[in-house]
Amino acid sequence: MRGWQLTLEGLEPSCAPVPAPVPTSAPTPASGLAPDRFASQRSVLPPPPLHSPSVPSIGEVPPAASAALWVHPQANRQAVLKGQGVAYLFRRGQRKTIGFSVSAQGLSVSAPRWATLGAVDTALQSKADWVLRKLAQVAQQQRALQGARMEWRDGASLDWLGASLELRLVAGGAPARPASRHATLVQREGGRLWVTLPVSATAAQWRDAVQAWMMQSAQSHFVERLNHFAPLLGVQWRGLRLSSAATRWGSAKADGSIRLHWRLMQFDPAIVDYVVAHELSHLRHMDHSPRFWQTVASVVPDYAALRAQLRGERLPPW
Repeated sequence: MRGWQLTLEGLEPSCAPVPAPVPTSAPTPASGLAPDRFASQRSVLPPPPLHSPSVPSIGEVPPAASAALWVHPQANRQAVLKGQGVAYLFRRGQRKTIGFSVSAQGLSVSAPRWATLGAVDTALQSKADWVLRKLAQVAQQQRALQGARMEWRDGASLDWLGASLELRLVAGGAPARPASRHATLVQREGGRLWVTLPVSATAAQWRDAVQAWMMQSAQSHFVERLNHFAPLLGVQWRGLRLSSAATRWGSAKADGSIRLHWRLMQFDPAIVDYVVAHELSHLRHMDHSPRFWQTVASVVPDYAALRAQLRGERLPPW
């Protein structure tokens, strides 16, 4: 599979924590930056493609800084690492170390509230080789993904629950398949997905028709899997919404509402089950404590392998 990489806590981008040195001066204010607000609503997720807009005018930039080559879309600080400009997202929170993560969005740096900006810069310079290597790997992955972009046309292949479906055109509703079959806008027959469209249909028309079918199918499949796992976990879910989030495969709230990304249907059924069980387990434990993972393991014993597999999955750009 090829495409986005979404994270479900525990399914986060690669990270390299660095112990933050104890400050010798007064702590630097958090500059209004809020801590992680999603501790009670953790889950998976897909970051948007890496892009390189013009570098914003942000403070704390070394005088000799060149134009940033790597720009996080929410960048609020930048640095020069081995001569290369990097604009990154900087956040403070309840943590004990300075941590770095690299995703398709770019570099993110998290620090304790008491860590000075000087300490953050020193830690970042010490990890310069790692950061640049990871950013280069992400850029290479993004180029490969663009080459694997989904083609919306007759005969194209669509990943679907561990297999693939061949897209076939039913031109203007003409009987291009057995007459006993009732023609709908989109109808699946075995390994084929018959799509009723004009011969002159654009790629956007193909995409919209197939996506509508996929979302409807995802809703039905997710409901069936939620109903399967909820009794086993001793929980009750109270609502399902399909998600198109750029950073999560799913989420759960204490009120029993669940959100799941409809493109999960392009993965193996076992991965879908893992994400469903993960979110339902949050209805018992709104964290990622050992008790939470024990709950997940009670219904998906091989969750660790599936979690690792999901981390490495890619979906082609839509």
